[in-house]
Amino acid sequence: MSRTPKGKIVIDKEQCKGCGYCIEACPKGSIVVDTKFNGVGFFPADFTHPERCTGCAMCASMCPEMAIEVWKEEKK
Repeated sequence: MSRTPKGKIVIDKEQCKGCGYCIEACPKGSIVVDTKFNGVGFFPADFTHPERCTGCAMCASMCPEMAIEVWKEEKK
């Protein structure tokens, strides 16, 4: 039985300025623009499709605010 890599990200929505770099960088389309403003008036990124995430960390590497943390785990 093969294992499929699975990822999880956490976005600090108050730190996010809504630049969209993470959305463009995500090869699986796991991140979208949130429909609610954060505390400083930006539409932050939102991790809406966790089932697609592989933990590649492309989103975190593109984030100029370092507002994304990534974990990768093996799914059985």
